Amino acid sequence: MRLHLSCGQRQSRARAFTLVELLVVIAIIGVLVALLLPAVQAAREAARRTQCLNHLKQIALSMHNFSDTQGGLPPATPGVSPYWGMGTWQAATLPYIEGGNVAATYYDYGVAGGRKYDHADNIAGATGKTLKFWLCPSDMRNKSGWPGGAAGNVTYHNYGVNFGNTAIDDGSAKWAVDTHNGFTFQQAPFMTGKPQRLALITDGLSNTLMASEFIVGQRNDLRGNGWWATASGFVVSLKPNDTSPDLSWSSTAWCDAKTPNPPCAIKPNANYVFGARSRHPVGVNVALCDGSIRFVNNSVTGAIWHDLGTSAGGEVIGPY
Repeated sequence: MRLHLSCGQRQSRARAFTLVELLVVIAIIGVLVALLLPAVQAAREAARRTQCLNHLKQIALSMHNFSDTQGGLPPATPGVSPYWGMGTWQAATLPYIEGGNVAATYYDYGVAGGRKYDHADNIAGATGKTLKFWLCPSDMRNKSGWPGGAAGNVTYHNYGVNFGNTAIDDGSAKWAVDTHNGFTFQQAPFMTGKPQRLALITDGLSNTLMASEFIVGQRNDLRGNGWWATASGFVVSLKPNDTSPDLSWSSTAWCDAKTPNPPCAIKPNANYVFGARSRHPVGVNVALCDGSIRFVNNSVTGAIWHDLGTSAGGEVIGPY
């Protein structure tokens, strides 16, 4: 006996997909997604890097606005004891970067023996605030860092200023040490005490770094804690994203080399060395003292990076 199919039944059967065909289509879609995903991720990172550059531009403008009214760049530290705890460029520039309301809740900036940045009053005010214009969207945040306890935690951000070409002694009013790792200090835009006049940057504003990026330390690591004067700047004795470690002289909890943190090493009774670092592929964003911004590749020579970090070294800067 023959089974006769209607025309509609034959057409319906002809349009159906076999299991093999479905698997092939799924495989093709998977390949296309695999090909497109890196491009999408690259586009997103490019947008994040641009946003990060814009934040550095805002920082540069706030520095120049500060200089116009105060006669120079904000000091690395106000120059009163304890030198590491009585204020940084972050506190000083808040009124010049749409943070005047936050600045009003920073207590005892530059007051010898006053309430330090990690005092409960300051954490309840300015230093407990996360400010988006100091955050790079390519990095992760740390919401449970220093100091912990009933007072809470200070906030971490992603930008630091140029402390020159040696290292930092945060127990001294002098601040930058004379020599480190074969380098002799040749001045920096951000010094201790009173504001540094732009005219003293004799290497040229376009040839001198003003600010760059930090990777925020996780757990109790203090890198990214820009309210602490010691960690509010970088030195150029380390290259961008250097494989050599940042240096600290205290606890491994505060200098935590475990992933995802950058390399760090304890050097008892030594000085602090924090390099410019970012989570962007192959380099860091920077602002120069003339207010311009650019991206610097990790492959920049150590000599050029060093020369960009001095403000009175008399060097001739080559292409980078």
